Amino acid sequence: MQFIRKMLKNEEGATAIEYGLIAALIAVAAIGAMTSLGSSLKTTFNTTSDALNEGVAAGQ
Repeated sequence: MQFIRKMLKNEEGATAIEYGLIAALIAVAAIGAMTSLGSSLKTTFNTTSDALNEGVAAGQ
């Protein structure tokens, strides 16, 4: 009977689950931010590449 009471009072598992949920939330937020940043960087590099190609073509 004491073993069952100990198990009911033990909150270590709940803490581990909470930390896991926090880590998952941070991972989802990081993935979303990196995806958005990646799209923005792709646009910037494409614009720069197009400008450089136009400059090279105009110089020839």
